Amino acid sequence: MSLFSAALHPNVGLGFLILGASLHDTLTRLKAEPQRFPKLDLAYSQTDPVTEPVVVTLPANGIRLRFDGPEQRLRLIEILDFTKNRTTYQDKDIAKGSSNQGSSTSPRRGGEVASGPAFKNVYHRLFGPTYAGEYIGPDNNSANGVGTYILSYPGVAFSFPLPASAYSPNKDVVSLLSSSASQTATSVAVFSGRSWAHAREQLWTEVLPSVKSAFLFNKSKEVVPDEVSLVKIHGGGRLQLFKKWTTASTWVVLGETSPQDLVAELGPPDAIYRKNDQRMYIHKNRTSSHSRSRSSGADYKRPDDLTDTDQSSVPTGSDDSDDEAIEDETVDNVSGECFYNYFYLGFDILVSLPQQPSRTPPSQANLSEDQLPGANIIKNGNSDRLVATKVVLHANVPGSYPFNRHRRSRWEISYLDKPNSDEDVIDSETPFDEIEERLREEWKSTYASADDAKKRQRGMVLNRGWGDSPGSSCEFLGGWEDSSGGMAAKKLDGNEESTTTLYGFPGLVFEVLKNGYVSAVTVF
Repeated sequence: MSLFSAALHPNVGLGFLILGASLHDTLTRLKAEPQRFPKLDLAYSQTDPVTEPVVVTLPANGIRLRFDGPEQRLRLIEILDFTKNRTTYQDKDIAKGSSNQGSSTSPRRGGEVASGPAFKNVYHRLFGPTYAGEYIGPDNNSANGVGTYILSYPGVAFSFPLPASAYSPNKDVVSLLSSSASQTATSVAVFSGRSWAHAREQLWTEVLPSVKSAFLFNKSKEVVPDEVSLVKIHGGGRLQLFKKWTTASTWVVLGETSPQDLVAELGPPDAIYRKNDQRMYIHKNRTSSHSRSRSSGADYKRPDDLTDTDQSSVPTGSDDSDDEAIEDETVDNVSGECFYNYFYLGFDILVSLPQQPSRTPPSQANLSEDQLPGANIIKNGNSDRLVATKVVLHANVPGSYPFNRHRRSRWEISYLDKPNSDEDVIDSETPFDEIEERLREEWKSTYASADDAKKRQRGMVLNRGWGDSPGSSCEFLGGWEDSSGGMAAKKLDGNEESTTTLYGFPGLVFEVLKNGYVSAVTVF
């Protein structure tokens, strides 16, 4: 294993590990270098995976990374073992090596072993004087009576062991940490804030600057796309995409937005997957033939209560995707429809011939067409022109089967947000029970009875882990298991949940995990 060497930049990051980077980007980069990062440990809350922090530990490198749950952004970098990495600050080693040929710890160079940052080296040679730190006393169950003194600078903090008997609030930091028992730090934390005491209060909620503004990216040739921080679902096939760190937004109107519009606003897709699996088509016929309230040809093709599993179009991610796409198009897909996969934005978009989008929500029934959100979009008058007809928003929930294939996409159902109402906004962090209740209330006028509504919205169980099930077909997973050479399908901990349930509402299909959170939502 090659030693991980990185420069520490307070308030910014450690090497390529940048504060504010997404969990998806970070894991993708780490997994791309298995020789430097041979093991990744992922810890998360099984009951609240989208609201509680996610922790990634690199045991072979002595580093721990903490991400918030809702946005999945890197908030805290901790160096826990200095024998397993080499960290520098302004081209100087933070932890000096000490000659120890017989030590069992991992050597850094020649026989030198890192013993941790020395207080004198930190305070005098590297960072200079700072304000008094914070002392955290030992636990009541602590046998040795040793607490922790946190020496903090803007964007970086050092933890020194300090016996409770040696601590006095009347002593200055130099007197406290000059004793032999407290001279070496046990860990270093990199964060965003003027001090650890200040940053700790808003560690998980602070709006971090764009990773593109970091000088580390300014020096690199990497092209980082503008992130989409929020997708507002306005109903009737209208979605508003807000870009992070700006006030700009762009509209995707299903049945109107062209592939050229998508590329102009979002950039070229990371991959293109040709849609060809029709094994769930039987449910389209069944739903249409038994629906007496919808008899038009347009409704036959696209019933509002359709739970269509071709919603999730995760592609192979392999270099062979272009060849497969050409073959699929010529054999099974004469219409040319395909999915534009935006892994780093968190969603997929189906491009196909124009289809009638879902109906306008009842709460917008009194609005004229010009008053509807996104009404100023130029209409597409060519029925033979490919347009966006479906959008799949991925939640990237830790523990779910498709985890880390897409960055987390956050969304809101804006037409459920009533003015002057005390009800919470329905978004990607809302448990599905609450989403279902609010949607049933919104659409109750379109059903004959409450029993009819429940019948139309009953769940369809899906197991992605079965090789021959529709859930693991090329249509649903985009050939992920079969064509990626096994690399993309490698699990982090082997505990991924493969069974989910699909629930359909007009214009929406939710894929729900056993813990009640939404893994993906399809807008059509």
